[in-house]
Amino acid sequence: MEIGFDLQKYIEEQSKYISERVNNFDKLYIEFGGKLIGDKHAKRVLPGFDENAKIKILQKLKDKMEVIICVYAEDIERNKVRGDYGITYDMEVLRLIDDLRFYELDVNSVVITRYNKQPATTVFINKLERRNIKVYKHLTIPGYPTDVETIVSEEGYGSNPYITTTKPIVVVTAPGANSGKLATCLGQLYHENKHGVIAGYSKFETFPVWNIPLKHPLNIAYEAATVDLKDSIMIDYFHFEKYNKVAASYNRDLEMFPVLKRIIEKITNKESIYYSPTDMGVNRVGFGIINDEVVSDASRQEIIRRYFSTSEDFKKGLIDEEVLNRIKMIMEESNLKPEDRKCVIPARKYACQIKGNSNENEAIAVIAFELNDGSIITGRGSETMDCCSAAILNAIKHHAGISDEIYLLSPLILNTITNLKENNLNSDNTSLNANEILIALSISAVTNPTAQLAYEKLPMLKGTQAHSTIMLNKNNEQVLRKLGIDVTCDAVYPSENLYYI
Repeated sequence: MEIGFDLQKYIEEQSKYISERVNNFDKLYIEFGGKLIGDKHAKRVLPGFDENAKIKILQKLKDKMEVIICVYAEDIERNKVRGDYGITYDMEVLRLIDDLRFYELDVNSVVITRYNKQPATTVFINKLERRNIKVYKHLTIPGYPTDVETIVSEEGYGSNPYITTTKPIVVVTAPGANSGKLATCLGQLYHENKHGVIAGYSKFETFPVWNIPLKHPLNIAYEAATVDLKDSIMIDYFHFEKYNKVAASYNRDLEMFPVLKRIIEKITNKESIYYSPTDMGVNRVGFGIINDEVVSDASRQEIIRRYFSTSEDFKKGLIDEEVLNRIKMIMEESNLKPEDRKCVIPARKYACQIKGNSNENEAIAVIAFELNDGSIITGRGSETMDCCSAAILNAIKHHAGISDEIYLLSPLILNTITNLKENNLNSDNTSLNANEILIALSISAVTNPTAQLAYEKLPMLKGTQAHSTIMLNKNNEQVLRKLGIDVTCDAVYPSENLYYI
């Protein structure tokens, strides 16, 4: 893989910049947008980026930093799912706490925002408190975010409890967007001011990248990633007016800035040091780009991936047609086609070939892998195993130099598992999925040297690109992601059955 991003330069630059910003205040609240840990989007569009780079930056500051996690009550209530991990927001909060503790970062508390005694949220609060995790319940503030007089008063920010913090840097993060991070930061500024503490606010948002052109593929990839939020990249006209310099921002920040500036000035009773949304940010990711062509190519591929995932969501009824049309427009403006993803055409061609030799009416399940050496490896679904399982085995055989004719798994083992599923577990689908095949491979590797050789090649699948002619179930999607395989799917259900797992 060609590198387009200097990770160490970024970590040093970013850590230094945050430390300089905190020098202006007794305490700095930093709203962290995007993913604090496991930022796979950034890793895909910035080759060389570490998906855990942001947590490594915070590790450098850990002695003077603590973390508050916000989660919107209604997101818990409706079981909102974080797509890249396939887990609900409440579970993501628990996972995030565990990860932060692993990196020896101090978790101050969890804030439930816009709480109104929702039943599932109350159960979640009980679960946290009984594990000795501090929980604060913040109610909806009347008139938020436009009624500044009410917001900055005892009936507004003052009505929510003050979160006791002890470190000069407080990172406020969340499982996803619209979780109440900003309101929590500003509420803390209100309370800190009442306590005589000079507190400030800044925003850490990796994307859009403010110091590259608006229409750079990297920024367009951000638009594609947030197409459901209707984010659009715009010139920060506040920044241009003040400094006569072009900086990239996005519509929600620009719309909110005048109100946000007024709120901060009313809280502190003095003029804000920020003249633009760009001023508020502490993001230095643009300074880590060392090969613009590599980053641009990676970003275009991400736009195509987002097109496929949005098409899937539309097929599943998760988004409306306006969102689908928006991603189509982004594709057209970027002069991209779905087939510009190298693994798409081989998967579709193989499926057509099978279809031509078959009388089946249902969709043909084929997946194509584009390996790191440029090779294309395919797998098709069968009665024995599904397409993901077949492709994984074929790919590691390729990496190990094992002939296609050689079996890695004994038919006896496969039949035993199939019989277990059919006769003991009453499964309607006896084809082995990716997880089952990997377990079978690991067992076979103990006694079969050929299987052992192939098993050792599994790490080489990291970075593989894949495309499936059908929508995969969540189990296979997660296995592929854990192997480091970026997968897209045509928006086609595997069968006419309405019940689809």
